[in-house]
Amino acid sequence: MGKLYLVPTPIGNLEDMTFRAINVLKEVDYILAEDTRTSGKLLKHFEIMTPMMSHHMHNEHKTVENLISRLESGQTLALISDAGTPAISDPGFLLTRACVENGIEVECLPGATAFVPALVNSGLPNDKFVFEGFLPDKKGRQTRFLQLAQESRTMIIYVSPHKLNKTLEEFIQYFGADRRISVSRELSKLHEETRRGSAQEVLEYFQAKPAKGEIVVVVAGNK
Repeated sequence: MGKLYLVPTPIGNLEDMTFRAINVLKEVDYILAEDTRTSGKLLKHFEIMTPMMSHHMHNEHKTVENLISRLESGQTLALISDAGTPAISDPGFLLTRACVENGIEVECLPGATAFVPALVNSGLPNDKFVFEGFLPDKKGRQTRFLQLAQESRTMIIYVSPHKLNKTLEEFIQYFGADRRISVSRELSKLHEETRRGSAQEVLEYFQAKPAKGEIVVVVAGNK
């Protein structure tokens, strides 16, 4: 019986790659990559020659059965996403669940993920929190906001840059203009920035200076 490794990759700064992650990627039979072109640059940088196979949100339903067969035959596979930890708003859950159901060993290495540094440096309570990932685009969005308006724990939400201002306006509508929030963008990269304040203050800042890059929003819970 083989084994599946879930291997985090840097969210920006290549120095965040761990020695263990590099060794695992060198030793497995195949690497499952969300985008082989993106991952190819990472593997080249660390001189990892292991062959890759494509595994992303558009084909993961179709590839799981074949991958389980490979694992049952004794192959070892490592799953990586374009950045961060697999299965956190990225492919990985379906294959992990299938491995568990088939008695195949799964090991997730510790490593980079965007929401942890965003939460920690937000200055908001982090003893209890809820990770929301990306909110629904249309259907169910209003319902979700109404539910989150009552949430007492700190909330972590992923937002696309072109939707940030609209989302901040929705925070004001459902949570109130004074709700404390923190917006982190481009974490670990050259232009990393964290903006903290009330929802109204942060909205006004990004209206004047449109956001670019990967964004994590941390929202104080309802007190």
